[in-house]
Order: sequence, then structure tokens, then C-alpha cells
Amino acid sequence: WVEGLGEYGEDTTETGTYLRLVTDQVRFYPINAANNYVHAYGGGNGYAPMPPNSFYRDEGPILDQLPLEEIPPLVFSEIMRDVDMFVGVTSVGNDPTWQDGGPERRFTEYWRSSSFGHLTESAQSRKVVLERLIPRLKIRDCAEIDGKFLKIKGDIRTYKIHLGSSNIIMEPNDQYLCIVPDSKMNKKIGDVFLPFEGDRTLSLILSKAFLLAEDTKIKDSVIVNQIKR
Repeated sequence: WVEGLGEYGEDTTETGTYLRLVTDQVRFYPINAANNYVHAYGGGNGYAPMPPNSFYRDEGPILDQLPLEEIPPLVFSEIMRDVDMFVGVTSVGNDPTWQDGGPERRFTEYWRSSSFGHLTESAQSRKVVLERLIPRLKIRDCAEIDGKFLKIKGDIRTYKIHLGSSNIIMEPNDQYLCIVPDSKMNKKIGDVFLPFEGDRTLSLILSKAFLLAEDTKIKDSVIVNQIKR
């Protein structure tokens, strides 16, 4: 289930497309449900068949959803991975420039909870990967897993990188550190082998960890000013 977020005309493009979406349930239906049009929306008010002159037939009941135990494990795994990518990668919580909460600060609370809140299942898996990976890296002496963060002890400050969003706060006052990723940062990883492909957040976490482990070598004035503030 997905639903447009905000007011139509204010939070939409000129063509009427919503700028942001909210997501809800994931449901599975039999493969022959393609013969029925299932319109799912976040309000949960039901399903609407297509008009009679549409390509899909609309006679008969809408097929019932399948229980999860009937979904083949491989299908379930692949679908949920796509859902996780859709929800996780596109979330405004992953955008370091959204610390102000976006338009009129309407999404401040969501950004904070997404950026530094409880770890999702994918973030928990990422934590397990990092626990095995960190001891093999050159930053192992200054890096450790601390709850929901990867903690990096630099020469200037200590940094905590959230394992869910890759956003950063600095000790001792949990000051937010805004780092906007670019191609140069990705090169910081070097030839590190990532255990599985497609996890951009894991790449960002490692990129930022390598960067901050040598914080005295950072040349970007915007980052340096935040660190020394």
C-alpha cells in the first residue's frame, strides 16, 4: 500500500505527481490475480475493479491475498529485498540535507526517528556484517560497534554513524554532522569487498568511517567547520 503525502497542488508536481509517498502494508496475491485489477491504497478502504471497458475483466470477486507461508522462500526473499530498497534508499531520512525537517519543518520528527532511531531488520543485518568486517580493515583500531552506531575515534572528535541511515552525530554533545556523499567519498573505500551488492547504505557508512578516521586530513571547509564548531 502506498499513498501520496501532503496536499494536492502544494506537494505535487505540475503534472500532479506527489513529491513524496508514505508506505504501509505489503501483500501477496495469486499469480492469476493479473486478471483482476487490485487497487490498494493506504486508507485501507478496499479494492476497486477497473471499469467494464478496461483491458482487465472486472466480473467476479477480487482474489484473496495469500498467507505468507504459501509464498515460495526465494520469491519472498527477492520481493522483500526490492521493498527494502524502495523504502530504505528513497527515504528522506537518508538525506543529510533534511535535518531541517523539509518544507515548513513538517517532517522533522520523521527525519529524526528515521535517522537515529531503532534499527530496521536490514540495519540489524548490516550491523552483523560490520561486526565481522571491521576487524579486517585498517581503521579497526579506531572503530567499534556501539549499539545502533559505528563509532569512529578521530584525532579531533569521536563520531557515531547510524547503521540504519548512515547519518552522523559527534561526541560529546551529539552535534549533527552533515556530509553529502559524492563520488570522491566512495573512493575512500578502496578495494574493500562488500559482502553483498546493492546495499548503498553500507557503502556510505564505510566511506564516512574511512573519511572520519583521518579527520585531520579532511580538506572540505564545510565539513571542517562543523567538526571544529
